[in-house]
Amino acid sequence: MHHPRVSSRFSRFHMAAASSDSSEIIHTSTSSSQSRRSSSSSDSNSKSSYQKCNRPLPTRMMTLWWSVMVWAALAVAVCGLPEGGGNYPVGKFPFLMPKVVPYKPELYLCTPVKVDYTKSYYIVGFEPNATMATAHHMLLYGCGQPGSESAVWNCGEMAGGSEESGSPCGSGAPSQIIYAWARDAPKLELPEGVGFKVGKDSPIQYIVLQVHYAHIDKFKDGTTYDDSGIFIHYTTKPLSKQAGVILLGTAGYIPPMATEHMDTLCDIQEDKVIHPFAYRTHTHSLGRMVSGYRIRKDDAGTDQWTLLGKRDPLTPQMFYPVESRDPIRKNDRLAARCTMESNRTRITKIGATNEDEMCNFYLMYYVENDEPLQMKYCFSNGPPLFRWSNRETELNHIPDYDSSHL
Repeated sequence: MHHPRVSSRFSRFHMAAASSDSSEIIHTSTSSSQSRRSSSSSDSNSKSSYQKCNRPLPTRMMTLWWSVMVWAALAVAVCGLPEGGGNYPVGKFPFLMPKVVPYKPELYLCTPVKVDYTKSYYIVGFEPNATMATAHHMLLYGCGQPGSESAVWNCGEMAGGSEESGSPCGSGAPSQIIYAWARDAPKLELPEGVGFKVGKDSPIQYIVLQVHYAHIDKFKDGTTYDDSGIFIHYTTKPLSKQAGVILLGTAGYIPPMATEHMDTLCDIQEDKVIHPFAYRTHTHSLGRMVSGYRIRKDDAGTDQWTLLGKRDPLTPQMFYPVESRDPIRKNDRLAARCTMESNRTRITKIGATNEDEMCNFYLMYYVENDEPLQMKYCFSNGPPLFRWSNRETELNHIPDYDSSHL
């Protein structure tokens, strides 16, 4: 049985409110092993800035994921106001891989954090602690339950039957993506007053970090571990603007030696006012352009295509400001297109590895004094089965050229 090696056993992580003063504190267990080198080149800078915010660390007993009891340090991480503005204290939670040693290429590993269920938290920023030399990409999932009871598990599609494996989130439990990173994207601060609500009465009771290790050459000697991850910025001040993410994507395949458009489309059926503020694109190496639109039919029946964002997906895959912040309403439609160019002599399918492709357009938004969309994902069958031009879509004035070119 294969398991990713971990330098020591780790407990569940907890966010909790400080009882001694008005500041916020975060609970996490720490490892006593310092014998291996971290592969995250940004680790020292992130940790040094994090330590500047720390005060003396109390300790208390915590329960290990595997039911082993250890003493754990509780890191106090209140650093004042967020860099993007705001009038509330912001804490910083170091959510990192627990010193794993990836054991095969194209490995997806997940690790969970359990959010304190007695209190609501609002995530207001994400600070990556990784480089593309180590991590192909990272995702943060908000889950009702994690996909495994292990501290680390294989959460990729390529897991073998003998491995400890599972999805990022538990089967049937609430699941949504709240952040994504790739290609050395910088940190993200949400607009003032906007946050992802987690804990207490939120459907997000766990946060799961997924890291995709495409290549493992640096880990083969067994002396290097990885602690890639994300420093989560959060506040306990109630925020009226709740953030959400909807992920648009496709299935399908790309023919050999061809340019292909991979299209998706979905209807907004919930009676909410959605305020988009950021977008992110993601493909593997064949992607040349990813674009996203809001479509609204006017009184004459003409589709008005409003560009949300378009980008070369091989540039840093960060969240960028949307081109239009006009609200999205019930009966509007969302559409995305990935333009792929293949010089391969074989078919390329949508899949998890670098030999496959992905077509993703993430739209980050907020709702005011309301709950985010129940719809978290918008996927189509992709080519050759689904295209914007299919009769059943009833689309008109399709921006074929503009959606495929910068």
